[in-house]
Amino acid sequence: MSTQTPPLTGPAPATDSTIALTAPGYRRRGRGGPGADRTRRRLGSTALHVVLIVAGIAMVFPFVWMLLTSFKTLPQLLKNPLEFLPNPWTFDNYAEAWNAVPFAQAYLNSGYIALLVVVGTLITASMAGYAFARIRFRGSRVLFIVFLATQMIPKQVTLIPFYLLMSNLGWVDSHLALIVPGVIANPFAVFLMRQFVLALPRELEEAAIVDGAGRWRIFWSVVLPNLKPGLAALSIIVALDVWNAFLFPLVLLNSPDLFTVPLLLNAFESQQGSVNYGLVMAASAIATVPMLIVFVIGQRRILNSMAASGLGGR
Repeated sequence: MSTQTPPLTGPAPATDSTIALTAPGYRRRGRGGPGADRTRRRLGSTALHVVLIVAGIAMVFPFVWMLLTSFKTLPQLLKNPLEFLPNPWTFDNYAEAWNAVPFAQAYLNSGYIALLVVVGTLITASMAGYAFARIRFRGSRVLFIVFLATQMIPKQVTLIPFYLLMSNLGWVDSHLALIVPGVIANPFAVFLMRQFVLALPRELEEAAIVDGAGRWRIFWSVVLPNLKPGLAALSIIVALDVWNAFLFPLVLLNSPDLFTVPLLLNAFESQQGSVNYGLVMAASAIATVPMLIVFVIGQRRILNSMAASGLGGR
């Protein structure tokens, strides 16, 4: 009687297919492994940072060149205008530019115009934004769309009708032509405040209604205090826009005593021509540095407010 030895049995050798079935998260190391993915991500991140650094340098370089040129003497500019660093350094350009034209008066004009426009815009835009966000009336949606669509019209198109309107009101060569329209009509400010109001929970207002509060009380006591981040960001945006405005003040203002900083800088550059670039750059630095400091300080608040209002992903 013959006996047969049973075949030896054991676990089958593992293959890629069996490993894939038993461990779905497994990926074979090689060209498509985790190491290659990390390398590709690092290369992509490095390339993106290089592009951003180059773009940042390209944007900052003109401002740096302006500041360095403002410290150069006239002989250096005439002898070697492309020399990067001042040799020697001088602060005389700033003193001469400040005394050559009434920069103090222009600063006062731009400052109080910006302050009045900012305060007025915060009040009117917050009220209009709350109305469009919470008060439903016939045609409210169409009215908001039409009001927002006015942003698509270039300001240059409305320049002549606006001038005729200001002339009929007797506001030409007056700061009222810059203050009142800026307070009454600012579609972007209304849109931004509407977005912030929409982000507020309705339960706050419902609780105030239960306590017997009316619309005005709800707005002033409940809604407005919760709009502080948006109001802070909007104030910086409006202040920068008003301070840097040039076209409308150029057309509406004729008296030098009423000039804002951009108008005075334009007049100063026209007087100096292309003779002393150091003097012109010093005057430009005097006009731009304050608002640049304001923007640098408030840029994080602006970005955070935009993200909180839902505009960051739009």
